[in-house]
Amino acid sequence: MRRFWDGLAGTMLVLWIGGIWAIGYVAAPVLFASLGDKQLAGVLAGNLFEWMAWIGITAGIYLLIYRIARDGGAALKTLFFWAVAVMLALTLAGHFGIQPIMQSLKDQAMPHAVMQSVFADRFARWHGVSSILYLIQSALGLLLVWRSGLVR
Repeated sequence: MRRFWDGLAGTMLVLWIGGIWAIGYVAAPVLFASLGDKQLAGVLAGNLFEWMAWIGITAGIYLLIYRIARDGGAALKTLFFWAVAVMLALTLAGHFGIQPIMQSLKDQAMPHAVMQSVFADRFARWHGVSSILYLIQSALGLLLVWRSGLVR
């Protein structure tokens, strides 16, 4: 049975970190480059990021519980545990903190696109904060993959 839980942990790690990189650095840029309507590209990218947030929340919680169940209190002394904890905290901050603010700015700008409204500067600032948190998550995820032994 332990093989199942170990395999699930590896799968969660790959799904979360692979998704972060695939969505953030491949899919979203391709949407903005390919679609003539930047507002539509933003909506589609936002949907992808929302799915990734839920995957990240699920994976992060599982990975923390898995490590504590497997290693007990020693898990709290590992880089893996704290990298996952920080990634999870950043995911939660982005999804439940920053994204609602950005959505509120979009809603207030209606019927215009937020970037053609008086809210453009505020939206751009929050988008920048969100991007920095995403970059930190991406770097931590890369560190986890390198250190996890999944790639040999």
